[in-house]
Amino acid sequence: MEEIIKRENHFIDATDKVLGRLAAEVVVLLRGKNKVGFEAYKDIGDYVTIKNVDKLKFTGNKLKNKIYYHHTLYLGGLKQATMKELIQKKGYSEVFKKAVMGMLTKNKLRARQIKRLRFDK
Repeated sequence: MEEIIKRENHFIDATDKVLGRLAAEVVVLLRGKNKVGFEAYKDIGDYVTIKNVDKLKFTGNKLKNKIYYHHTLYLGGLKQATMKELIQKKGYSEVFKKAVMGMLTKNKLRARQIKRLRFDK
């Protein structure tokens, strides 16, 4: 017997909120850890929509000191970019998405859970 999952919509205003603290809140909602029937192997999380993601606060010197790496899959293809460069190239939503991705569990559920994260202008 299959259980019917009731997914709610959460709208969060990111104005003057710190990146990591807000990302931690969002991960709880995406995974469904706030629900009574939570079990780690179940995908029972909710939809989360973030407004004003461009008004997030970054503490410390993260804009110039935090480095994001990616590999092109070619020899010697390790690329790096600072947070400021990533914001200029892909926007604030990409930085927030990367913070949330790093906090989600590294398994098959992560791809499904991150798809429920949306951004409003």
